[in-house]
Amino acid sequence: MLIIPAIDLLDGKAVRLRRGRYDEVTSYERDPSELAREWRAHASRLHVVDLEGARAGRAVQTELVLRVVEAFGSGVQVGGGVRSLEAAESYLALGVERVVLGTAAIADPALLASLARARPGRVIVAVDAKDGWVATEGWEKTSDRRVEDLVRELDELPLAGLLYTDIERDGTEVGPNVEATSRLAASTRFPVIASGGVGSLAHLSELARAPGKIWGAVVGRALHEGRFGLEEAVAAGG
Repeated sequence: MLIIPAIDLLDGKAVRLRRGRYDEVTSYERDPSELAREWRAHASRLHVVDLEGARAGRAVQTELVLRVVEAFGSGVQVGGGVRSLEAAESYLALGVERVVLGTAAIADPALLASLARARPGRVIVAVDAKDGWVATEGWEKTSDRRVEDLVRELDELPLAGLLYTDIERDGTEVGPNVEATSRLAASTRFPVIASGGVGSLAHLSELARAPGKIWGAVVGRALHEGRFGLEEAVAAGG
């Protein structure tokens, strides 16, 4: 299972939110590009979220994203405010390898289909869930779509994968929703990346052993706060 370190960007800093709440934010002193350069030694992919962009509905911190891409190199995936072809293409032009669409997958399926077909293998759909329902707009709204219904509708698109986040666990370190993630991985042909709740090496080992072949796991707060190192995480992921 691939381990993917995460850097969430807000006000020019690396941060983590708790359960996606902008009023429960922890900021970290390390410069995001320094973190990216350090993590490159042990990771082949980096997950970056423009939290300002997620809230604004457009790419906002593009200069900072560019610095992160330059520091990490190939393998960066970016989400947050990617709700137009222009936003997606602007990120790809910066050297981003894959763009992550969440709200657009619900609000504008024609946009998602057009981008996925124009850029096969370079689009990831973020399936952000609250009690089985898909959340949108920086996780501040819950749609009327069930996770399984959305995934079923995506089946024919040439996507790079699905990023599954249990919002109630995100940033809490209480453990990922292994059961739901495993169930999703077993029900789709797309690679599934687990996100939200990882707080220990045991959590990563549990994801790696779960049925359904979970392809990867995003790790954020636990790395930022030194619960374990990235090299240890990679070993736990198998």
